[in-house]
Amino acid sequence: MNEGSADRSVPDAVARHWVDRRAPLKLRPYLRLARIERPIGWWLLLLPCWWSAALAAIAAGKPYPNPWHCLLFWIGAVAMRGAGSTYNDIVDRRLDGRVERTRWRPLPSGQVSVAAAVAFLAGLALVGLAVLLQLNRFAVLTGFASLIWVALYPFMKRIIWLPQIVLGLAFAWGGLMGWAAAFGSLSLAPVLLYVAAVAWTVGYDTIYALQDFEDDEMAGIRSSARLFGDKVGFAVALCYGITVALLAASLLLVKAGPAAWLGTAGFAAHLAWQVRMLEPRDGERALRLFRANRDAGLILFAGLSLDALVRAF
Repeated sequence: MNEGSADRSVPDAVARHWVDRRAPLKLRPYLRLARIERPIGWWLLLLPCWWSAALAAIAAGKPYPNPWHCLLFWIGAVAMRGAGSTYNDIVDRRLDGRVERTRWRPLPSGQVSVAAAVAFLAGLALVGLAVLLQLNRFAVLTGFASLIWVALYPFMKRIIWLPQIVLGLAFAWGGLMGWAAAFGSLSLAPVLLYVAAVAWTVGYDTIYALQDFEDDEMAGIRSSARLFGDKVGFAVALCYGITVALLAASLLLVKAGPAAWLGTAGFAAHLAWQVRMLEPRDGERALRLFRANRDAGLILFAGLSLDALVRAF
């Protein structure tokens, strides 16, 4: 590996991120494997965990989501996002070399060897395991179950036209975890929240996939963006509509109050804005809209958390 390749960032990284400016050259490829310079990934993994923790607080009459659990979910999201991305890159290293946006990732560009990537993956997985073991037994077993979808996802783009569904099943798992950590069990409310988060994931990742539309077509990679074609705006709107409907159903089950509904309304409005602003052939706009889902998710979390506080007092 030469210093020039180690110093080259990928196109969808956050501009002037500290990884690309200040991290030692030898560490940069590993930090990029973990997507540290693209924090939106761990945010989107974390937010369903926080939603679920806040929903559990409402149901239990607690004034706020368990702070210790929220901290653990944050550490775990960063670690497991890195582990999942590294695993995905190991599996996809040849495909990534054929797509403009991904050809300069550490593995296809030769910055990191496969053996080194596997070792790095093992280290991140151990961090995730250490976090998971801080929770109750039911939550630990629930967390382990998510690995089924994590293992399957990289292969789905070769098999089905909607690999985003499998991604959603993995990425939205936190919708179960916050409740499981609080109660040591599950019920219909967190299951509905989980399915809502799956639909949300399919929607925002379809927007993300618009960046690679032409390259995916040439490489034979299947994606929802290619499947929906000119109907992509309608498809994203449908996914987001399902998200809001299922979220509303989960709020009804826990008898959520006005603050939770206000947060849900703000979340829905943000999703509607994304659909309105979507331009299928504008990759840069697609990336901005995809990243904006962090703000949408935080609006919902704020509403749920405020509702727990108001109801407790």
